[in-house]
Amino acid sequence: MNTIAGSNNKKLALIATKGTLDWAYPPFILASTAAALDYDVHMFFTFYGLQLLKKKLDLKVSPLGNPGMPMPMGMDKWFPVAGTALPGMETMMTSMMKSKIKNKGVASVESLRDACLESGVTMIGCQMTIDLFDLSPDDFIDGIEYGGAATFFEFAGESDVNLMV
Repeated sequence: MNTIAGSNNKKLALIATKGTLDWAYPPFILASTAAALDYDVHMFFTFYGLQLLKKKLDLKVSPLGNPGMPMPMGMDKWFPVAGTALPGMETMMTSMMKSKIKNKGVASVESLRDACLESGVTMIGCQMTIDLFDLSPDDFIDGIEYGGAATFFEFAGESDVNLMV
């Protein structure tokens, strides 16, 4: 929920820096849950986290460098980590993750993002990163704000909880 002058609600300030399918879930789950618990929530999306605010999401899972990722068929026991760099592995792992998400009835990233917006979560796209990567406001969903780190710190400095995911 947006901060209201004189509000006694707890405040959550969250920074999202990653733009992969597996890293899209934590910030939106935390933000939507906090909003449901009547926290005032501001999310700051910077660097690769800006991918999560794009109109058209094309999020993938990167098994490379993610040793904690459970692998199907016990592959984590016999498949070498270097093998995750083989061509086609990212596509295969993304497909498997999307299938698991669907089969388990987990909400989509888009649904979680919409729930955050509907709950009044303030989403801020980092203007410096937008400029750095030659992006435009036309690339992003409606209902978000734009600002820099100082914009985020105005809220974060008064927050009860600050998280970077």
